[in-house]
Amino acid sequence: MAWAHCAHAFVMKKSDFYFELPECLIAQHPLEQRDASRLLVLDRADGSVTHRHFRDLLDYVQQGDCMVFNNSRVIPARLMGHAVGKTTPIEVLLLVDRGEGLWECLTRPGRKTREGVELVFGDGLLTATVESVQPDGNRLIRFHYDGIFLEILDKLGTMPLPPYIKEKLDDPERYQTVYSKTPGSAAAPTAGLHFTPELLEQLKNKGVNLAFVTLHVGLGTFRPVKEDEITDHVMHAEYYVMDEQTADLINRTRANGGKIWAVGTTATRTLETIADEDGTVRAQSGWTDIFIYPGYRFKAVDHLVTNFHLPESTLMMLISAFATREMVMDAYRQAIAEEYRFFSFGDSMLIR
Repeated sequence: MAWAHCAHAFVMKKSDFYFELPECLIAQHPLEQRDASRLLVLDRADGSVTHRHFRDLLDYVQQGDCMVFNNSRVIPARLMGHAVGKTTPIEVLLLVDRGEGLWECLTRPGRKTREGVELVFGDGLLTATVESVQPDGNRLIRFHYDGIFLEILDKLGTMPLPPYIKEKLDDPERYQTVYSKTPGSAAAPTAGLHFTPELLEQLKNKGVNLAFVTLHVGLGTFRPVKEDEITDHVMHAEYYVMDEQTADLINRTRANGGKIWAVGTTATRTLETIADEDGTVRAQSGWTDIFIYPGYRFKAVDHLVTNFHLPESTLMMLISAFATREMVMDAYRQAIAEEYRFFSFGDSMLIR
């Protein structure tokens, strides 16, 4: 497990990361063209803000830089079923694959999924047993099926869109990045949703190295911070993988003087979990519960591409550590005044 080290002596409050957001700025659907979204560029050197479009990213990235993407793919993790012999609908959201058919899940209503309850989905195509209730209220559920689990999920499951998106998504692929590869996430690494195959090709043609890590996004990332003092918040662990090829590419980039670009907070957390003090990374896999907030010293990431985040979220805290809280809050004020679109299907931000 990796932990963020915080150097400051003062206490940071959750309310330090609060801002008022008009509901009309919460994007309900993706733009027709992925890279047509807007790009707010925040320069950490002087706090200046520039308003661009996402495809203008090419103007900022240099030959020899390395852009690191999270290639995790969202699974249709929301299942609707019922207890054996009952008719009350029960919603099950798959969070973490514990292996051999055992998953950590969120269930609704919780009182209908006590230990030992048998569940049925899709006329018996999939059945399950609630094995235990975790201290945080999550359930460990064992699934029983014939065939390949992901194929059954494709038939029975739906895409677990965030609760602030009220509209139906016509094309589920729009909640996947174009480079998604390894199934396992309960939510999309949304910073990557703006990239198109053409933009990736243009980056390559400019001499930019493209590297891919995997971090399966759990809903823990989006869990509201309930504690008043942010250091009391406990992060959920998420599974990551970095292979030899990616580690070599990142280390070579750094050795040659190139900059490391993290696409999204998930790629950032993966890099910062793995990196040594000097920014060197090694091929590895494991679980990370790293919590990055102001006072953290970044070891691996030079530039960060990210979406606009929820008030008082751990993601707001992470980007406030990368720039400063004051710079980020000022940039968000400008984004709201300029009517940027917020959250998963919203616009993008480059912090350089």
